[in-house]
Amino acid sequence: MDHSIQDIARLAGTTSRTLRHYGAEGLLPPSRIAANGYRYYDDRALVRLQRILLLRQLGLGLPAIREVLDRETDEAAALRSHLGWLEQEQQRLQRQIRSVHTTINALERKDQLMAETMFDGFDHTTHKEEVEHRWGADAYASGDSWWRGMDATQRAQWQAATAALQAAWQDAAERQIAPDGAEAQELAQRHVAWLDAVPGIPRENGRPSADYVRGLGEMYVADDRFAVHYGGQAGAGFVRDTLAVYANRTL
Repeated sequence: MDHSIQDIARLAGTTSRTLRHYGAEGLLPPSRIAANGYRYYDDRALVRLQRILLLRQLGLGLPAIREVLDRETDEAAALRSHLGWLEQEQQRLQRQIRSVHTTINALERKDQLMAETMFDGFDHTTHKEEVEHRWGADAYASGDSWWRGMDATQRAQWQAATAALQAAWQDAAERQIAPDGAEAQELAQRHVAWLDAVPGIPRENGRPSADYVRGLGEMYVADDRFAVHYGGQAGAGFVRDTLAVYANRTL
C-alpha cells in the first residue's frame, strides 16, 4: 500500500519538507513518484523511516544514520536491537518516575527524605561494583572518565554503534553460521575493535587480552542482562563460541 508524503508526514509527526530532505540525502527515497510529481511511500519505506526517527532520537546526524542503515540491512534484527535499548530506557525512566513520586509525597507529607530512593534510575554507574570486582577499580575509573568525557552526540553515536553490532550478532546467530567461519570471525574482529575503544580494559600487547575477550563471552551467556542483547541464550552462546575462536586464533 502506498502512502502520500502528506499522510506520512502527519502520521510521523514531521513535515513534508523534512521527508524530501531525507530523500535528497539518500536516506528515504520515495517508493514512486506519480506523473503529477507527488511522492508516495510503501510499507518498506515506512519501516526505514521508523529506523531513521529512532536513530535521530539518539542524536545521530544524517551521515551517521545513512552509514548505520547501509551497514545493517536486516531491518527486523536492527529493530530488535533498538527495541532492547528502548526497553532499558523505559525501565530507567520508570525508576526515575517512581523516585520523583516518592520525593513529592515525602515533601507534601513533610516526611524525612530518603536519599537511597531519591536517585534511583539517575545513576549510570549501576554496574560499578561488578566491573571493579571482575576487572579492578582502575578499569571502572578509566571507563567512567571516558564516558563522562563524551558529549551527547558522542554518546548517541556510541549507543548506535553498539545497537548495530548487537543486531549483526543476532542476525548471524539466526542464520546459524559457523562460529569459526570467515563471516563470524569478521564479526568477532569488529566486536574486539569495539571493545578496544574503551579505556581501562585488560590488554596484552596493546590489544584486548584473550582472557578478557573469552571471559566476556562467558558472561554474555551467564547473565541474562547481557544475553538479551544477543537474542537470548542461544544467540549469546554463538557470540561466546565465536569470540573464543577469535581469541585463540588472533589474540
